[in-house]
Amino acid sequence: TQQHQMATSFSCSASTKLTWIFALLLILATMIQVRAQPPTAGFVNIDCGWTNSSAYIDNATRIVYRFDGESVEGGLSHEISEELMAGAANEQQKTLRSFPDGSRNCYTLTSIVGKKYLLRALFTYGNYDGLNKTMDGSPFLFGLHIGVNFWESVNLTNTDPSDTVWKEVITVAPSNAVSVCLINFGSGTPFISALELRPLEDTMYPFVNTSVSISNFQRFRFGNVTDPITRYPTDNYDRFWERWPDTSYPWINLNTNNKVESLDNVFNVPADILQKASTIDTNYSHMSVIVATGRNQDGKSLQLLPIFHFADINESNLSRRFDIYNAEGLLFPDFSPLRFQMVSKYKSGEFLHADAFFNLSKTPSSSLPPLINALEVYSLIRMDNLTTDSDDANYIKEVKTHYSLAQRNWNGDPCSPREYSWEGLTCDYSKSNQNPRIVTVNLSTSRLRGGFAISFMNMTSLENLDLSHNNLTGAIPDYQLQSLKFLDLSNNKLDGAIPDSILQRFQAGSLDLRLEGNPVCSNVKDTYCSKKKNTTSTVLIAVIVPVVLVSLLVVMGILWKLYREGKSGDDEDSAMYEEETPLHIDIRRFTYAELKHITNDFQSIVGKGGFGTVYHGTLENDDEVAVKVLMETSIAESTDFLPEVQTLSKVHHKNLVTLQGYCQNKKCLALVYDFMPRGNLQQLLRGGDYSLNWEQRLHIALDAAQGPHFSCVFAFRPCMYVCVFFFSRSCMCVLTKDGFE
Repeated sequence: TQQHQMATSFSCSASTKLTWIFALLLILATMIQVRAQPPTAGFVNIDCGWTNSSAYIDNATRIVYRFDGESVEGGLSHEISEELMAGAANEQQKTLRSFPDGSRNCYTLTSIVGKKYLLRALFTYGNYDGLNKTMDGSPFLFGLHIGVNFWESVNLTNTDPSDTVWKEVITVAPSNAVSVCLINFGSGTPFISALELRPLEDTMYPFVNTSVSISNFQRFRFGNVTDPITRYPTDNYDRFWERWPDTSYPWINLNTNNKVESLDNVFNVPADILQKASTIDTNYSHMSVIVATGRNQDGKSLQLLPIFHFADINESNLSRRFDIYNAEGLLFPDFSPLRFQMVSKYKSGEFLHADAFFNLSKTPSSSLPPLINALEVYSLIRMDNLTTDSDDANYIKEVKTHYSLAQRNWNGDPCSPREYSWEGLTCDYSKSNQNPRIVTVNLSTSRLRGGFAISFMNMTSLENLDLSHNNLTGAIPDYQLQSLKFLDLSNNKLDGAIPDSILQRFQAGSLDLRLEGNPVCSNVKDTYCSKKKNTTSTVLIAVIVPVVLVSLLVVMGILWKLYREGKSGDDEDSAMYEEETPLHIDIRRFTYAELKHITNDFQSIVGKGGFGTVYHGTLENDDEVAVKVLMETSIAESTDFLPEVQTLSKVHHKNLVTLQGYCQNKKCLALVYDFMPRGNLQQLLRGGDYSLNWEQRLHIALDAAQGPHFSCVFAFRPCMYVCVFFFSRSCMCVLTKDGFE
């Protein structure tokens, strides 16, 4: 009976049996595929600074994280301070790697060439160094490069040390690896806590390509949301969606349990996010969405691309139509979201220069106010810098591995950006539309050991190779690169025969070969094995040394001459002072050096006359003076100078300028008077900025006549002349309306 029942249970036609077999196989295959391709397939999760080589599972996301030793060279592992350890939300916040050495330090993450990825870097300072650098008031920032292009600055100035800052970028892998580089700006030691790489669908974010990447500016979800951050497993691509902070009236939260369909897979917004939305009370018609910049972030310098996600989840059939504006004007007119279907609004490739301020305004024909489910805002990253030619890059990295050259800090791309090219390499950037090529490798005195790296022979643009003064052993390989013009293998331990291809090129003059100091030269006396001096160095020494010596002699001669002239001048001035008997008068005698100092080396001329030049000067007490200097051609002929000084030193009158002193020197004869800032009498009489009337002119004549040497005053009003005659031993002066004559 039991056997019958079994037979009855499985009794069916042949076609039905075949159908069941295929169905079972399909289910089995699907189960195997699901097991082989978990949702996190392709995720790269690195806990920076984690010292345990075994991986661990994150408690919140169930994502497996591993240590970073396989992805980076250099740096130091740290834990955050003990007092902050208990408050860490996950294991990644507890450790970090810092890079106190080098201007650029890079992580290299395995990728698929041409694949689109979301890459995220996280930073938790945690006062790991005990210096409280984020809160000490000084700038604390460093840079990020995605590949060979600038991504963003990480500015932690005045940031709570327990806070976690993250940066996200969506980019296309240029090769089988994506590099993330930390750039030292000199304002704090760069560090990183975690790196996360997430593969995206090729159809997602269609405006991202090999020339354009986008950095996450802000990403929000709306509605009644509990968690501050929504990520994996809600989002299969582990994007960070922040909760919109403004939920107070007149904002109203909507939610539904109905399925919300997506019309395309351009953004693949999670269903849980689309089932929630925010709107406003029906008494209002405008929703303002202001996306503020993050701490220490300058949004005005960025080019922004907003992406709006809408799905009307209201059960009502009333119409909902609105315009979408930004600070520059209308972006999308008369938009109507579909019920329970997602629609994304964006302008592909059009990045805005305005602030991230958006206004959703109800149209007159609409019955319901605006609504929004999610918003993404990205900033533009131009991928203009070209990476090193892939073959050259791979071969030089093989050389690096072959000789264990980690100590040279060869990180990131070998040639790009130019300011961070590898030490010892020279690259050719002459063809702006092509990847730079490596033309020179200089590893002289680099402690190289072992045989000759075969990778050098594959670098088809290499022109100069210097491996001198190392410990290379074995035979010289048959290097047949026609591009090579200079090969220096001197002072190594190479032996064996020299390849014919190298000798032929040397003999033809197309290759400069240097092998001296190797066992291979023990029985060879050709020039490439001779201990020849460096021609360039010899020429430079022969030219530079004599030039330097002659220059030094010339400079020393000039300085000595100037010194002697100065010494002679000073001596001459002092000697003159000593040999001449000073006048027994109450005014000061100035030296020539003092006059130079007073007049700032005779810089400011305030007047000229037949006797010489008048200079403006300032005494030690800041009194201004006029220094009248007799012309050098008249010094030797002057016989009345000293008698005049004696006479003028005795004249004191309210209407006469005071003689402060004199200078008697082989270099000059000079009188030092009080300075009259309004000019001389002639300038006042002739007019200008200040004009004299007839009465003032008459008073001047009368006052002048009161001087001890004036004999008479005549005033001729009809002709408007004032004539004043006075006599001294040497001159007669006449004062007219134009001044003294």
